[in-house]
Amino acid sequence: MLIHPLPDLAAWTTYLRQQPIPVLPHTAAAIEALRPCEDELDASTLADHLTGDPLMTLQLLAYAAQVRPAHFAGAAETVTAALVFIGIAPFFRAFDRLLTTEELLHGRPEALEGLEQVMRRAARAATFSLGFAVHRTDADAAMLHEAALLHGFSEMLLWCHGPDLALEIRERQRRDPTLRSAAVQQAVLNVTLPQLEQSLMRAWKLPETLVRLTDERQAADPAVRNVLLAIRVARHTQHGWDNAALPDDIADIAALLNLSPEATLRKVRDLDEG
Repeated sequence: MLIHPLPDLAAWTTYLRQQPIPVLPHTAAAIEALRPCEDELDASTLADHLTGDPLMTLQLLAYAAQVRPAHFAGAAETVTAALVFIGIAPFFRAFDRLLTTEELLHGRPEALEGLEQVMRRAARAATFSLGFAVHRTDADAAMLHEAALLHGFSEMLLWCHGPDLALEIRERQRRDPTLRSAAVQQAVLNVTLPQLEQSLMRAWKLPETLVRLTDERQAADPAVRNVLLAIRVARHTQHGWDNAALPDDIADIAALLNLSPEATLRKVRDLDEG
């Protein structure tokens, strides 16, 4: 595991592309339980067991892009589409003996806790993003759910392969809550995590739609804003609903959904509870 930061974005991208992507223990267990039944499974049923795990989603989309023939014009943009493209039997052959987060971070409980916190935040963001998209009757609601789930995967990979650096970032922000995330990431890592995320997505040839939906520079696009606001409110409420930034989040979400702030807050709370 990394103890010292790498010098630049290219070095970070190369390093993380070479590392294994672990999955949640329950994902690995579900795949093993379903393996004997592969002839009876369809892509949708199998996807139901995978879509809640952002690192499994990342690994599957990266694999689908890797095996896609050069002449193939389309892209597998969702877990279900990736499974249809790969095939059920080839999926089980390709994803054998999966490394789990608990195995990778055995003996590092503080790193495992940090990783799980980021993954819980991603799951909540995905729920918010889907709820906002359904309200807006967005035809790409499944993609917006997936984009929010995956946003932050670079931080997940940092907890997996550079936990001391992730802990340093967290400790600096704990000591000085006014520090901007981008500034402390640049100081500790020599890159920011959003830069690294975009670089890895392009290096893995992930679907262009997914790259765009997770690009903070495209925030004027309503679909991108849908995702980014879901991530914002998930981050600001991860420790409770009294964050000083929450009123601004609710106002921005209200504008996106064309609701009053009061109705928006109720909707966000209902999505989180249900």
